[in-house]
Amino acid sequence: MCSLAGVSNLCRSAGLATEPKSHERVLFGDYELDCRTGELRHNGTTLKLQPQPAKVLSMLVSHAGEVVTREELTEQVWGADTYVDFEHGLNFAIRKIRSILEDDPEHPRFVETMPKLGYRFIATVKGTAATGQPQVVPAAATLRWRVMSGKILYAAAAVVFAAIVGLTWYLRTSWFGTASASQIRSLAVLPLRNLSNDPNQEYFSDGMTDELITDLAKADGLRVISHTSVERYKGTKVSLPEIARELGGVDAVVEGTVLRSGDRVRITAQLIDGRSDQHLWADSYERDVRDVLALQNDVARDIAGEVALKLSPSQQERLWTARRVVPEAHEAYLKGIFDASKLTPEGLQSGIGHFDDAIKVDADYAPAYAGKAEAYGWGAGLGIMPPSDALPKARVAANKALELDDTLSQAHHSLAWVDYAFDWNFKAAETEFRRAVELNANDVTAHLWYGMFLAQRGRIKESIAEMKHAEELDPRSLMVNGLSATPLLESRQYDAAIEQVNKVLLMDPSNGLGHWMLLTAYERKGDLARAIDEREKQAALWGQSPENAAKQTAPLRKAHASSGANGYWQTLLVSMEPDLAKGHFDPYGAAVVLARAGEKSRALAALEKSYATRSTELLYSLNGEPAFDSIRADPRFQNLLQQIGVQPNRE
Repeated sequence: MCSLAGVSNLCRSAGLATEPKSHERVLFGDYELDCRTGELRHNGTTLKLQPQPAKVLSMLVSHAGEVVTREELTEQVWGADTYVDFEHGLNFAIRKIRSILEDDPEHPRFVETMPKLGYRFIATVKGTAATGQPQVVPAAATLRWRVMSGKILYAAAAVVFAAIVGLTWYLRTSWFGTASASQIRSLAVLPLRNLSNDPNQEYFSDGMTDELITDLAKADGLRVISHTSVERYKGTKVSLPEIARELGGVDAVVEGTVLRSGDRVRITAQLIDGRSDQHLWADSYERDVRDVLALQNDVARDIAGEVALKLSPSQQERLWTARRVVPEAHEAYLKGIFDASKLTPEGLQSGIGHFDDAIKVDADYAPAYAGKAEAYGWGAGLGIMPPSDALPKARVAANKALELDDTLSQAHHSLAWVDYAFDWNFKAAETEFRRAVELNANDVTAHLWYGMFLAQRGRIKESIAEMKHAEELDPRSLMVNGLSATPLLESRQYDAAIEQVNKVLLMDPSNGLGHWMLLTAYERKGDLARAIDEREKQAALWGQSPENAAKQTAPLRKAHASSGANGYWQTLLVSMEPDLAKGHFDPYGAAVVLARAGEKSRALAALEKSYATRSTELLYSLNGEPAFDSIRADPRFQNLLQQIGVQPNRE
């Protein structure tokens, strides 16, 4: 029999009791409970009852007529070593049981509340014997797990202990299949399918997916794949085991749907073993749109429970507590996430506009400020927005977000980026980066930006470790894989950097970041013939015909063939001079070419201009750029290093 009643059956076989044989199925009222599987049926129809409520019901039924304390229920169902909010979890399970049994807590037919004690199952329980005929199961037939009295032999206690261990294994394999939840240490949430049939609502389903990932990512001990990597599977027919493999061998996959209709939101979700394609759990949730954050927390909390996560007190609080949200503010926020995540000039500007719209509706909506801060950070880092304009705005937004909610990892890593890339306050930046990772070990951007920071500080091994962590969380991200070459370039490991960048181009042959990183690696390595090939490819990718692209690079090929590296750089400088005269060229990039071409004074002037404009590239390239080896001993260059606080590579 299920739960502790199964122990009594094994105890009887050891001579500890003489009650009738236990039963696999029990009957009460119009209901039938299968103790092997937790399946509940009503007049022949199977009812959906989640695993934890099913366990609670089984335990109550197996102790029919007796009071089962709240402590006993929580220890047996959740386990003494699992850190969850027992009060909320048990209350939730009892509500589910009463709902499915249509039981009134004020006038119960099945589950009676015993104030300050626990619960008692008050209906008559019958078991089915081998003949299929119902038999009354005496309440005395259940043996409660308490401290053994001195009258019971030590050997009998050992038998009971073994029975409990066996029963725990039996229940787990019965209700969850052969895949143990305790084995799930990595998870991917596939894009929730939009059931509205309205393409204009894609931002809502994508945003809900992103927020669910964010909630799950806060749990310790669980690797959760980033939205960027799972997005490519939207609408595909790739099998779940194949998806699991492509995402770095995740243990489980969550898939589901979302439907917004009027002022109601409904989510269905199911947990599937990524290795065996075996179904582990499923449920549906529906709430008022104003309670959509609580709905997401419900889903995340139940999934966390299914994979047997240990939640810290702060994580419990975050998953159990969710403020009501103004629907218009939340909708604008989701649109902001949808657009800003594209990391394009248009996407970032549109995303910031939507975040501002959310703030106008709800001035205390912390995630909107955090989203805005990160968008400005990306804009500055990618050269889309002037750092001197974008980063102060990022600081204001990040500080406001933290004033409202200091647990937002996104706000901490955005503030860290400002401390690092604008204020050059490296001590404060590291404190904020560490806080971001502490709050959310699955924060991809935090690991990525922290890795950039560590590369600049000359801590190459640590930087590479952070980059690899980001790759594990977002294995299909072109941005993550591309920027992961930064510490390799900084430490002059050019072959390794080229290998890393080629991973990006294998995923997307036209990726601009990948081609720029590859060109940089070839030029720094001194493999200028391949650098010219790369420039020709880029010209074709930017719309030039193959003939025009070849014509464009022909002078470089000729100069390199006749005069080697000096010819290459001198010719490149000549082609740049018109833009340099008009001030249309990035000062840092100009400094590289000028230094290579032997124009030391002009190169130093360009670096000082790059310093004045707070160029992010200036921070993490001064050490690794071999172009500056010829001016590194110059007092102006040394003064620049001292002003910025750049440290030489230590590794």
